[in-house]
Parts: sequence; structure tokens; C-alpha cells
Amino acid sequence: MLRFFVSLLLTLSFLQTACADVNIGTWNLEHLSVRPNKDFQGIAKVAQKVDFLAVQELMNEDALQALAKELTKQTGKHWSSMASHAVGRSSYKEMYGFVWRDDVVAYEDGAVTYLDRNDTFEREPYSARFKSLRDGTTFVVATVHILYGKSQSDRASEITALSSYWAWLKDTYPGNNQIMLMGDFNTPPTSPAWDNLDASARPLVLNGASTLSTTDGKFSNLYDNIFVSKHSAIKVNSVQVFNYPKYLAMTHAQGRDRVSDHAPIFLSADFSGGSASTAVAQPATTRPNPMKPAAASADSGKNLTLAIRGNKKTMVYHRPDCPSYNAVSEKNRVEFDNAAAAEAQHYHLAGNCH
Repeated sequence: MLRFFVSLLLTLSFLQTACADVNIGTWNLEHLSVRPNKDFQGIAKVAQKVDFLAVQELMNEDALQALAKELTKQTGKHWSSMASHAVGRSSYKEMYGFVWRDDVVAYEDGAVTYLDRNDTFEREPYSARFKSLRDGTTFVVATVHILYGKSQSDRASEITALSSYWAWLKDTYPGNNQIMLMGDFNTPPTSPAWDNLDASARPLVLNGASTLSTTDGKFSNLYDNIFVSKHSAIKVNSVQVFNYPKYLAMTHAQGRDRVSDHAPIFLSADFSGGSASTAVAQPATTRPNPMKPAAASADSGKNLTLAIRGNKKTMVYHRPDCPSYNAVSEKNRVEFDNAAAAEAQHYHLAGNCH
């Protein structure tokens, strides 16, 4: 009998711990707006796998509300949403958005766009504090879409500035070290540009890739990620790049046209328990620092290889060695595995490529 009660208590303890988990995602939804070819049903079918989703490349608030409405319809649970104001220096602007399931997550306070006094960011990050209704704990989500720019240095300057932004987040939400910075960084976690943030935060995704290539089942770059404090009490139970085209039975071409050229990052975390030491404990074996450049493995080399870059407005493609490779604007950019793939889509080589 005693053995039975011990077993029951352990089972209940396990279920209580499992029930405390909150599933969180981040997804660049590539110019999310209400238009005929944007597959909100497919997006919602994927997004309902999490309780909270941070969205980048939101074009208007109507689109975020449409997503929340579709999620409510599909799940039978009410979803809420909030969006930043439009950010961007030029006529091209984007918004950030959060959407969440009301029976699991609640907005707490502190929704704010970063006051970028040095005007470093093309699109200033957006953040807010939320509460897990499963255990009453609060957590902070910050999201950003780093400028791709015309050169590596354009990206690097914004990545470097994230160190100051992280310090600002800690000051803005005092007493809460359960901070997550997520989004499209347009930079792999192996880049030396991350050195400044290295002392404070770590990326959760170190391997694989998150941008769709033109080859079904193959992904090109690890640009999307989630960073957490090295001293956070967040207990990360799982994290993955979610292969949404496979899940929706779409080709990559269909996915890029109807959904996004990025796959989402999904995280399952427990905010209730683990101390800082247990929440982010590393294996005893020595591991390479993911923030530092390292010799690439055969797989990582594939992930970080520069792709052929096309301009969907002009239908011209550029090799990485072409003078105009970095001149393709972010909103018109499309990537291919090779020149043959670009030409198969009726793109032609830029005239200044030799």
C-alpha cells in the first residue's frame, strides 16, 4: 500500500511539473497581412502548437487579429493579440506582434518599443511582460528583426547593440531574470558579432537551419533563435526548429508563397521551479562556446553556406561573389541553393556577375 501511495505521489508530481510547462514560439511570417494568398488556416494550424507566439514582419494589426481569430476558431480556446507601432527608418516599415492563448498566458504589463537613443536599430525591438496562468510566474518576451542590410557589418552593428538592449531589458523589468530575446537575427549564433552578449545570454538553438531553401526538406541558414539569460530560472525542456512545410504537406515553394520563408522556433519551458544553477546547467563535458567561431562540421557547413540570392522584383539572381549580392533589398530577397534552381524559377544572372 505504501508503495502505491509513493508511486501515486510521484505521478502527481510529474503531472504537476508537466502542466507547468508553457510552449512558446517565434516566427518571421514574411510580410504578414490579410491578402488572398496568405494561408491563415495553415499558419494557425502550426501556431496552435504553442501557447504564445512572437511574430516578426507583421505588416498591419488586422493581420495579427485575423490570426488570433483563426486560432480561436481552430482550438476552441480564446486567443488575444497585441502589436507594436510600425518601425523602420524608410517608407518600408514593419510591426512586431504577440499572440497568446488566454487560458494559459495573460498579459501582465510593460509593453514597450525600445528607446534607441543611438539610433542603432533599423527596427527597434519590442517587449512585454506576461504571466503563466499555470503557475502564476511572470516572464519577459522581447522580439527583434535584425536588418539584413547591404553587408555583414550592417547586421553586426545591430547584433553588437543587443548587449546594451539586454541590459536595458533587465533595468526595465527589474527583479525578473526570466527574459527571452527571440526573433529573426539574420545572423547565425556562431558569428563573432555575438561576443558582447556572450557574457549575459546564450542561444537555445545551436544546430540546424531555419530558413527555407528551394529544395524541399532542406533549410539554409540558422537566422532565427531564442536567447535566455545564463542566470535564468527558466527550465528549458525542449526547443526545435519546426518543419512546417512537412507538417502542412506543402512544398517549399508553396510554403514560401503562402506562409513564410522562415520556419518557427518552438520552445517548451517551465518558469516555476528550477534555480538558476539547475535551469541552465551545462553538461560536465567541455563544449565549444556557441558564441565563438569554430571549425564547422560537415552539416553546419551546409547550413551556413551563402545561398544564391534572387530579386523577386527584377527576377535577377546573384552569386555570393557578384558585386550586387548584398544590394538586394530584404523585402525583395529570395534564396536558392544554386544557380540551376534560380534559373528553373525563370531568374537570370545579374549582368555585373562574371
